[in-house]
Amino acid sequence: MLAGQGHRLDHLLRIAGLARSTYFHHLSHPGHVTRADLEPLVGEIWARTANGCGHRQIHMCLVHEFGQKVSAKTVLRVMRRMGLKCPIRAANPWRRYSSYRGDTGGKVPNLLKRDFGADGPFEKLGTDVTEFKVAGSKAYLAPVYDMASKEITAWDAGRHPDMNQQKRLLAMLGDKLPDGANPILHSGMGWQYQHPWWRKELERLNIRRPMSRKGNCLDNAATEQVFGHLKDEFYRGREFDSYEQFKSELDAYIIHWDTKRRQIRLEGHTPEEYRSMSLAT
Repeated sequence: MLAGQGHRLDHLLRIAGLARSTYFHHLSHPGHVTRADLEPLVGEIWARTANGCGHRQIHMCLVHEFGQKVSAKTVLRVMRRMGLKCPIRAANPWRRYSSYRGDTGGKVPNLLKRDFGADGPFEKLGTDVTEFKVAGSKAYLAPVYDMASKEITAWDAGRHPDMNQQKRLLAMLGDKLPDGANPILHSGMGWQYQHPWWRKELERLNIRRPMSRKGNCLDNAATEQVFGHLKDEFYRGREFDSYEQFKSELDAYIIHWDTKRRQIRLEGHTPEEYRSMSLAT
């Protein structure tokens, strides 16, 4: 372009430190565009979530859903050419929501001890509450996460992190539990999880209830990781006109997580696929 404006080519090459032969070689051998045929598929997968997703997620979808033979590195090159970049997780600019109100006598030992591995679904579950700022107010999500299938087995989004939310959550979980299940449901030391109703309801459902130690968020790292991915892919940088819009789109995203979002640790399967295969054997 500068040469077309009257600048001498030999001067431009000297400034750029580029050999004349190299310049003419690249001019006669334009760069090859890698897998341009993948661009429509990559764009479709990227658009499934509000903030897109990473190249590993897109790679798994291309392989398992569209039968494409392609490497993850090639997918990354295609995404860079298309200008698609997964957002980097940032620190929460607000004070994190905390449900801890002291020891009310309902705490129990940390049976899990950061061992998040499980042989099958409904063996180890995790729960917690996270906060969102929505339409000038706040909203709260309480999920139950299965550490084997990576599935959000039950969830409730509400305006208040109260016991009514926990009652709706455990009602949904109770409907999902298979006969004979005796899972661990790990939580923090929030007041909800020390409440007499919570303790009695878990006992009725035949669920054991270990807790994190005070001030040790890593004890519940599996569930905290879900919150991080959810906020990256669904929430961060977005504005919602109303709580109702937020709740509707959050429910849709969680269904996407369970039925469409593929995971490397599940060998490219979705949580729903993994659970169905595990329970069928």
